[in-house]
Amino acid sequence: MSDPATLRRLLAREDQILLVPGAGTPIEALAIERAGFEAVYLSGYAIAAWRHGLPDIGLLGAGELLDAVRAIRRVSNLPLIVDADTCYGDVTTTWANVREIEAAGASAIQIEDQVWPKKCGHMLGKEVIDADEAVRKVATALDARRDPDTVIIARTDALGPRGIDEAIARALRFVEVGADMVFLDAPGSREDLARIGETVPGLLMANVSEGGRTPTLPATDFHDLGFHLVIYPTTPLRSAAKTIQDLVTDLRREGDSLNWRERMYGLDELNDLVRLEEYLEVGDRENNRRV
Repeated sequence: MSDPATLRRLLAREDQILLVPGAGTPIEALAIERAGFEAVYLSGYAIAAWRHGLPDIGLLGAGELLDAVRAIRRVSNLPLIVDADTCYGDVTTTWANVREIEAAGASAIQIEDQVWPKKCGHMLGKEVIDADEAVRKVATALDARRDPDTVIIARTDALGPRGIDEAIARALRFVEVGADMVFLDAPGSREDLARIGETVPGLLMANVSEGGRTPTLPATDFHDLGFHLVIYPTTPLRSAAKTIQDLVTDLRREGDSLNWRERMYGLDELNDLVRLEEYLEVGDRENNRRV
């Protein structure tokens, strides 16, 4: 079964929600896979921050995204849900980039209706494009995919600048044009989440951004409210960044890393995570091949 088909099967389960951590790097994807999760979410924020040390305000484009997709796909076969921002242009650019992102290994492609340069969905000051243009871009993404199982996720950021009524109206139009899943970003209350779940048909996605605008609820609560996928797009990034800062601060102060030994991987453990033995076995096998 292909990765897109696998993802569709996971999303179709009625008895449980699909919970997916976010990543911006292959090492996170490896950890997510080892922990037993069933998919990986490639976060635009995490790509900007982890791979480039930049804020999520539209400073990167399709090239950096494709590099990140290929890097994760090289080490993980889990279904990969890709945050493609606005698809970086008009309908023509959307068509071309969906083709490229899908070919690079995406199982799902998420596009949004922000004005470029976009911002992280939980930041203030967002603006959205005209609703008709947003619908055309979603329809274009659906037309562009080569594999009909590739999941197209239509995201609207209209809730912040335009209010929940406008956001729901856009979501309903995305559903009408055929979007596989809809994502209304940054609802500010449980009541908003409940209204979305009651009003918008089909598959729904929610986003937990700790400290952001949406309440941090248990995954089971999102399921009860009518959602099918909940992502934690920057949770690993935030935890790792805080840990790194605390570690180097302590190293600078104490002059050694002794206090951290039990909180870090040993060299053998890290080598195991990145599957060193698999590569060594390949080398041994190929070097002993009869030619």
